[in-house]
Amino acid sequence: MSMLSNAQNFKMDHVSFHSSQHVHNTQDGRKGGWTMLLENIASNALHDSSARFDAPKCDEDTRVEVTKELVDWIQDREAPQRLLCMTGAAGAGKSALQQTIAEECSDSNTLGSAFFFSAGDPTRNNLSCIVPTIACQLGLHSPALRDAIGKAIEDNPLIFKKKIKIQMDTLVVTPFKRLCASGELDRDTFPHAILIDGLDECSGEENQAELLSTIKHCLLDNDLPFRIFISSRPEWAIRSALDSEPEGYLYQLTYHIKLSDMYDATGDIRRYLWTRLRGIASRSRDRRAQSPLWPTEEDIEKLVEAASGQFVYAATVVKYLSERRGSPVDRLRAIIDWTPESGQQTRPLELLDILYRNILSTAKELYEAVDTNQGRDFLLLIRAHQMNSDYRIESTQNSTRDFDEIISLEEGGHQVLFSDLHSLIFVRQSPQWTEVREELQFYHRSFSEFLDSDFRAQDLFVSERRVRQYVDDLHEHELADIVKSYSDKWKERYQEYVFPDED
Repeated sequence: MSMLSNAQNFKMDHVSFHSSQHVHNTQDGRKGGWTMLLENIASNALHDSSARFDAPKCDEDTRVEVTKELVDWIQDREAPQRLLCMTGAAGAGKSALQQTIAEECSDSNTLGSAFFFSAGDPTRNNLSCIVPTIACQLGLHSPALRDAIGKAIEDNPLIFKKKIKIQMDTLVVTPFKRLCASGELDRDTFPHAILIDGLDECSGEENQAELLSTIKHCLLDNDLPFRIFISSRPEWAIRSALDSEPEGYLYQLTYHIKLSDMYDATGDIRRYLWTRLRGIASRSRDRRAQSPLWPTEEDIEKLVEAASGQFVYAATVVKYLSERRGSPVDRLRAIIDWTPESGQQTRPLELLDILYRNILSTAKELYEAVDTNQGRDFLLLIRAHQMNSDYRIESTQNSTRDFDEIISLEEGGHQVLFSDLHSLIFVRQSPQWTEVREELQFYHRSFSEFLDSDFRAQDLFVSERRVRQYVDDLHEHELADIVKSYSDKWKERYQEYVFPDED
């Protein structure tokens, strides 16, 4: 180290060093601040991390309209709303859009930082590394900022154990504002896009809410040039912050794109399937696939219809057909012809089913953990509402609100029941005659089919017979209570008539 003590700037093995970078130990042997920062980042969360090899992104001719809207918003530094939240159903293509935007911003030198949450990766499914990771990426754009961040860590080596609001103030806000004020940093040219994908995959609703609150108080409430783009399933933390009634604390500050509601992806999915399946055919050894007649237009339209506007279904089909040891022709036929009753052991939609099982299991755990819900069977109640929405329960055919009473839920109980399933289902207001009927709707047709299939739902499956028996038993109890009520009233009247009060 002493050999380099007087070096100012040099290159070694394609890595540039600056004399003021805090990448070595200090003179008394302590770790430098920048070195400590590097030990607390989540490298797997970067948009170009090797851990995210072959990350999903949009094909060149798909999602053109929404991609343009996102890029235009990021490039418009003067727009009043500096936070954009994109919510959408599970599998709607949010991560693919984030990856596409991250790469475009990186190419145009506007990407300040990116963080991709992942529920299955312990290094990026919590808040412990997000601020250090953002600070590190921002610091790499400016030697002065890098030095300031490193100095802040050296002055407060316990910073990584603090709340993320304190971390954000210490590692990002204060150094950035100070350097802008001194003229060492040009806020008008600094890469200003901060991208955060998969907020819902950060474990714990309270952690998701804490991150949103930190972004507001640290990045939005301060005069900073950053434009923050967050994508998430519409789970509780982000819904409560963005809702208009009651008005959430981010409602006025946010440019909100509801991906599943505002953009019809059907045409993009059709183009995606044609392009990918023809590509698979060109690489296949099966001569049937190499025929210009494969796939047929009818096959593609069946897949498009089954996708219900969600890219995750199409991507799952493509991945299944891409297995090089099998014939894409036979595998496509297995998908199109597959039914729960067919007796086939193939699982063409296994990746999609894993997604459904994870969301449903988490929702079940959260619902049944609430003390007032203990003793209730979450899966049975969800299945009952699904069957009611499909008119499969005789003599009910009620709106979602009315059906709550039939299955012994309190008024509005379905809102609590569905609160962690907003990425898969929603309740639509449907005017009928003189009233507004609430109807349960599914973003994915394949999710309703999943609930119907013992083979796909596995331990989460609830049979139709069990649901009907449950509803019938409730009807019998209700009828018995009515009969008993009338019986008690007639007994009272009889007593009054036969044994009138002497007074």
